[in-house]
Amino acid sequence: MSTLEGQEDFSLYANAFGFLRQSLNFDPVNARADVVITGIPFDLATTGRSGSRLGPGAIRQASVNLAWEGVRWPWSFDLKERLSVIDCGDLVFEAGNGDEMSRRLSDHADRVLASGKKMLSFGGDHFVTLPLLRAHAKHFGRMSFIHFDAHTDDYDLGGKFDHGTMFHHARVEELIDASASVQLGIRTAYDRVKTPFKVLEAPEVNATPVIDIVERIRGIVGNNPVYLTFDVDCLDPAFAPGTGTPVCGGLTSDKALQILRGLQGLNIVGMDIVEVAPAYDSAGITALAAATVAVDMLYLQAVLKHR
Repeated sequence: MSTLEGQEDFSLYANAFGFLRQSLNFDPVNARADVVITGIPFDLATTGRSGSRLGPGAIRQASVNLAWEGVRWPWSFDLKERLSVIDCGDLVFEAGNGDEMSRRLSDHADRVLASGKKMLSFGGDHFVTLPLLRAHAKHFGRMSFIHFDAHTDDYDLGGKFDHGTMFHHARVEELIDASASVQLGIRTAYDRVKTPFKVLEAPEVNATPVIDIVERIRGIVGNNPVYLTFDVDCLDPAFAPGTGTPVCGGLTSDKALQILRGLQGLNIVGMDIVEVAPAYDSAGITALAAATVAVDMLYLQAVLKHR
């Protein structure tokens, strides 16, 4: 008997594994699944502390702490009974080649989406969301955008690869509808007059009941297809120190999770979690927060599938 065949031999940390202790599946297009998890070990667009290329592995490692629960609190059902999820491992590309990464990621996402599956992607720095948006827009058209972050990442800095410019490019390329999109947790400089996004700054989010925040989000995105992106620096460094550009005054992990759970029923067509940099983490709490966000994102897909 192999060590994984019997429960009596099961070990949380033994052997290689994917998210939530799954075996890796390197043929996501032909596999039977509802959602495909992909890691993107890229951080060449980082402007602060590098290291988020190691984020996908850290999120997977932290997920072992969540794999033992049949019914994840506070949900009322077992995720695996309603949603089939596979982890196809990490995107492979030439080290240091941002153009190739972008092309390969868009092509990979295009193939997965064409096969009828949805995606949950683990960065990497936040630039990886741009090639993902390009692929999703081919299948879903111009999308609404729910963006958890300390930064708007809508800066027009002129650089090709910069994790603070992606959503400027996404607007210019008409991948997202900024007027029907919302950014939460923002607490760094941006042009409050010219921004086309609906921005809920961190102090406002922290001071407002979750039910009111969720109602505002729903009113902004409506019934549109939604891309959901979660930069872990949306959380205060007390809850997520392991990131490249930490900013004090952010959300608690509890409040962010409550807001996410309130998005049940929205037409979420794509999801990612980015900017986990384990070299700066303390006791793995940032990776654990990201893994917990990922689980709740999967539960949102399970609710959407069975509504």
